[in-house]
Amino acid sequence: MQKPIITTDLHEQMVKWRHDFHAHPELGGQEERTARVISELLEDFGLDVHRGIGGTGVVGVLSRGHGERGIGLRADMDALAITEENTFDYRSLHTGCMHACGHDGHMAMLLGAARYLTENGQFNGRVHFIFQPAEEPGFGARAMLADGLFDQFPIDAVYGMHNMPSLPQGHLAIRSGPVMACEDHFEIRLSGQGTHAALPHLGADLILAGSTIVTSLQSVVSRMLNPVDNAVLWVTEFVTDGTTNVLPNNVTLKGDTRSFLPSVQHQIEASIKRIVHGIADTYNVAGQVSYSHEFIPTVNTDAEASLAIEVAKKVVGEEQLIVDFPPFMASEDFGEMLRVKPGCFLSVGNRRGDAPGPGLHNPCYDFDDANLAVGAGFWIRLVESHLPVR
Repeated sequence: MQKPIITTDLHEQMVKWRHDFHAHPELGGQEERTARVISELLEDFGLDVHRGIGGTGVVGVLSRGHGERGIGLRADMDALAITEENTFDYRSLHTGCMHACGHDGHMAMLLGAARYLTENGQFNGRVHFIFQPAEEPGFGARAMLADGLFDQFPIDAVYGMHNMPSLPQGHLAIRSGPVMACEDHFEIRLSGQGTHAALPHLGADLILAGSTIVTSLQSVVSRMLNPVDNAVLWVTEFVTDGTTNVLPNNVTLKGDTRSFLPSVQHQIEASIKRIVHGIADTYNVAGQVSYSHEFIPTVNTDAEASLAIEVAKKVVGEEQLIVDFPPFMASEDFGEMLRVKPGCFLSVGNRRGDAPGPGLHNPCYDFDDANLAVGAGFWIRLVESHLPVR
């Protein structure tokens, strides 16, 4: 473990930036103020700043030496449609919107690394500081890529980081291979002749048909997939147009599935459609299924994960490095960037003590300011390791 490189002055500045972001959250695709603040800071540092990439995305470019290699460091900017319940001074000023996922901390860490590297960076090549919009709704990474992100800003590898309340504060968790799952959504629509509850023989029982589908879908993961292929399938909504004494004409079921492999995604989709159509025929109702792919899996490449592990050892020490954790079933659109470039997505622990605190997307969640030095320090050492001065 090397000597900490984040000064008290820089840490205090990162805290101010984070608290400002936290107090002024903006939803995905609407990060106008956030993008403006980031752009002005990067320009003040002396970076070449590019705005409007993928909507409100910002890219700051810092070059040193004559090296042709490049690295991308990404932080997400958007907040969530949640009303904050914290009472500290920097709580959200916008009712119904808050940084409940720690993106305020992600931005502050990357800004701290940008300022340090501008003033003291020892590297040879180009660093692209990528501030991405709309991670939560899942279209920000795709929008930046569609705008030619890696065509305009060539890189060898791209890295991202997320805070994780399930891991001890200050620990870094890094693994090769799958890190986070894909997320797919489905909607099942059943229709038929409703009837009065006193006259069941005159209509179709869509409630029974829908309930049978809910129960039968539980067999997809437990009986239709290879046991070693992790997956989750949930029915999360059951909506009808019936009343207390009238069976409905329409039932809508909505849900969510998670997995790590495209083959498993396709198997789940085919199984849902087969089950729905079979049960619809059995109960003499009409059944339709809509299935959408919202997030692809986030999969780290071996070489980049190995480099990140070696850097983490220098920043936090082996005792605070976690490499044996399982993949998360949550989703992250950074996977879109990893689909076109090698790279690594890692986690920084955000749990104080042994007792678990509020989780991500909780109205009482808050990023731990102590992690700002950890994250910024990692970014700095990663740049110096990826783009060494020969």
